[in-house]
Amino acid sequence: MYKLGGYYDTAKFADYRYNQRGGSLGAATLNASATQADLTPRWDRGNWMVYGIIDQMIWRPSLTSPRSLGAFVRATGNGGDRNMISFAIDAGLNLKAPFRGRDNDTIGLGWGIGRASSGQRQFDRDSHSLVQGNENHLELTYQAQVTPWLVMQPDFHYVWHPAGGGADPSFPYRRTGDEAIFGLHSNITF
Repeated sequence: MYKLGGYYDTAKFADYRYNQRGGSLGAATLNASATQADLTPRWDRGNWMVYGIIDQMIWRPSLTSPRSLGAFVRATGNGGDRNMISFAIDAGLNLKAPFRGRDNDTIGLGWGIGRASSGQRQFDRDSHSLVQGNENHLELTYQAQVTPWLVMQPDFHYVWHPAGGGADPSFPYRRTGDEAIFGLHSNITF
């Protein structure tokens, strides 16, 4: 599967960098005498995003084999002044039927990165905050067909620099620490 697309939204969106007066929104947060207009973001008309998706089987031992290896890549990009994340890409591999007798199981490994937008990074600089950058994540998952009607999927994520390495809300001068996330998804067919 190959997809390329995008959208344009004609609504108004809050600007991450500038206030209603055209000044720095981040710098206004440091000013004790700032007015409400100084602390209110400018509203910009329109927003857009482009994306591309590739999801392709890249290996199969034979035409009758349930085992196959697939690869995927997804990328998005958009304007940096009115979006928190301006660029993201995910890529990974999925192995179907990884073990003999487990034809409906899939094991997957994926990686991704998201980039804080230029507007968000400038707001951080202007407000003397820790500047956000990239967030990276790694995912390992196993989808097991337990019965014909029940699929269980344990999942592990590790995230480096959550929120792009932004400030920890409890300790604003310290970056948010890396995170390990465990999950379990189930799917029941009635």
